[in-house]
Amino acid sequence: MKIIRKLALFLTIGWLSSCGDYLGIDDYFMNMTQLDSVFQRQELVAQYINGAASYLPNEGNLWTNSATPFQGASDENFTSWNDDRHAGIRYLIDEVTPFSTDYNNYSNYYTGIRKANIVLKRIGDVPDISDVDRRDYIGRCYFLKGYYMYLLLLQYGPTPIVPDDPFAVDADVETMSLERATYDEVVEYVRANMELANEFLLDSRESASEMNMPTKGAALATLSRLHLYAASPWYNGNPFYADWTRKSDGAHFISQQEKNEKWGIAAVAAKRLMGGKYKIFTSPTESDTPTFPGNVPTATFPDGIGSIDPFRSLTYLFNGEVPRVLNDEIIYSCTPTTAGDSPLWIAAPFQLGGGNGLNLTQDVVDAFYMKDGNDINSSSDTIPYPLPGTAASYTAIATAKSFSGYELRPNTPGMYNNREMRFYATIGFCHCFWPGTSYTGSEAVKNIEVTYYADGTAAPNQNYPQDYNRTGYTCKKYIHPEDNLKASSAIRTKSFPIFRYAEILLNYVEALNELDGSYTDEATGITVQGRDKNEMLPAFNQIRYRAGLPGLTDLPDRQTMRDLIKRERRIEFMCEGRRYHDLRRWGWDDADAAYNRPVYGMNVKARGNDRAGFYTITALNSVFPALARRSFSHKNFFCPIPKSVMNKNANLVQNPGW
Repeated sequence: MKIIRKLALFLTIGWLSSCGDYLGIDDYFMNMTQLDSVFQRQELVAQYINGAASYLPNEGNLWTNSATPFQGASDENFTSWNDDRHAGIRYLIDEVTPFSTDYNNYSNYYTGIRKANIVLKRIGDVPDISDVDRRDYIGRCYFLKGYYMYLLLLQYGPTPIVPDDPFAVDADVETMSLERATYDEVVEYVRANMELANEFLLDSRESASEMNMPTKGAALATLSRLHLYAASPWYNGNPFYADWTRKSDGAHFISQQEKNEKWGIAAVAAKRLMGGKYKIFTSPTESDTPTFPGNVPTATFPDGIGSIDPFRSLTYLFNGEVPRVLNDEIIYSCTPTTAGDSPLWIAAPFQLGGGNGLNLTQDVVDAFYMKDGNDINSSSDTIPYPLPGTAASYTAIATAKSFSGYELRPNTPGMYNNREMRFYATIGFCHCFWPGTSYTGSEAVKNIEVTYYADGTAAPNQNYPQDYNRTGYTCKKYIHPEDNLKASSAIRTKSFPIFRYAEILLNYVEALNELDGSYTDEATGITVQGRDKNEMLPAFNQIRYRAGLPGLTDLPDRQTMRDLIKRERRIEFMCEGRRYHDLRRWGWDDADAAYNRPVYGMNVKARGNDRAGFYTITALNSVFPALARRSFSHKNFFCPIPKSVMNKNANLVQNPGW
């Protein structure tokens, strides 16, 4: 009778459903018998763990039907539509409130944590399971607990830490109304669970069906990124949050004491993944591998570009040419959807069956180096960059160039000539060549030179007048030369790298650049030394050499190196969902400079007979105000906690500015 009275109370005040949504309490009467049967068979336990993992976002769906706003709200791009399928743009143009339902992951992530806790509590009951499988199941559940909390931290900032043991069915509302933990407390929770995951998980997954499951490396890679973020200025002694405190004890949600040793922790976290099974992916030289400028070392990789084809090394990493099992750079991955979703559909032109609705900005394009490593604004006399607006910038190169299976068409303007390999591996521009060779029908939908003029080959279908590119640039990073949505059954399967080794190397370099003195990790015995050029330069230069660029021969001063690292991350991880987080963690100056400026692109209103008009860098805020009117303020460093969640927990405080 006591339980029934409690149940009636919960129903009356609306908390039974809220606990199920927010704190993840199983409906006691419906689920307990079912759970008892689950833990009698290994097969059912495996299914239950898969169910716990089903709340993980597909991080490879970057723009369309994405589970998070991170790529859609990046300064790298905007979409041609503001709708429920492309809601990330609403974060760019200030159309989000705590009442918004877009990207409401709060309850789901806690449900995943709760399910993982149930398995950990009852895994010992399973009779028909080997010790190896039991350990792996335990590791997967610790990983899920840590990863869901990491995802909560990314999106909402510091959030409540729920107890490992589910609340009793007759627990009162006050008991279940938890306060938010501090940022550092959440970091510690994630760290503890990922260390346990690292202890129990397998070193590798061999079968194709398990390639996206976490391994020890995935747990350590999460720690590397987590600790790098935690050491960064916005979360480490940031006075902006001086008045943001917890009700019960006055603790600052963001620590007000800057601790330089956090950079040491981040460096050690990256170092734990270095020198082992993971490495930068490269593809060997072939007969059509181009020659590179004389300032690029020709020693065998990783000491130079010798023995590798930089363009193929960059493209095969993402486009499905090489199976996931053969790619030693990818540490943890997922498989994005294809037809009707991102990234292929939104980036591809209409002729190839795409939506033609992804718009990269001029700032993104200008970030790439020339092929000799010089900035476009300080290019060399040997490989000059034509000044914007001059005839040389839009005049066609006239002679086709072919390298590494890539074709630069004769109509390509001078501003896209002689750029670094990552430019061609990433950017689709006006007069870019799209093979799409998997199509075998009679339509003229392959081997297309795509143009974004008002009357170009990528002009929208009359039935979909809004499906056109607004900047003259799209992303080709995840598109195989054979991919053609007109032959959707032939689309190459892709593995989206949630974590890859290049990030670990740049994490390490950044952490060492910011670390003062030395730091020793007691648990592992690893010692790192701040600004150790013998450690930093080889790690940094691997990224440069794989791109066919010259490396650094000496370590510059801290600020110069900081700027180089930031730019390298911008280029290397372009359209991988990382930029949004980097801008936030580096602080207001970086985010403000990136977002609160006009959005530039080509003048896509110009027709094909007006090349000078088209290749005029144009501020798009007035041309496409509904899509390119960016707004970024201090509130945007965290998403708002949904009002529906706030209503259920009186002890929660909203994120600043919301």
